[in-house]
Amino acid sequence: MSRITKEENEIIDFIENGDAVSIENLKDEINRYKMIATKQMTKKKAISIRLLESDIESIKAKALSQGMPYQTLLSSLAHQYANGKLRLEA
Repeated sequence: MSRITKEENEIIDFIENGDAVSIENLKDEINRYKMIATKQMTKKKAISIRLLESDIESIKAKALSQGMPYQTLLSSLAHQYANGKLRLEA
């Protein structure tokens, strides 16, 4: 069972006591925050990584056979691994 923090309790009390009021442009604000969240979730960062030259050439060949740039292939593999869709063999 999860524990509720002091801050979460304060938020619950604020809402349940009727102190929270809606704003006039609620739909606009919801859309604005959705856009902020989407940008944050799709934000990319350039990194530098050292790989064996032979591995890079193999990756480039596999990417070419898939019709995509090798950076896109590496990014896709990293994304799949980070999200548990790809596992390394032990």
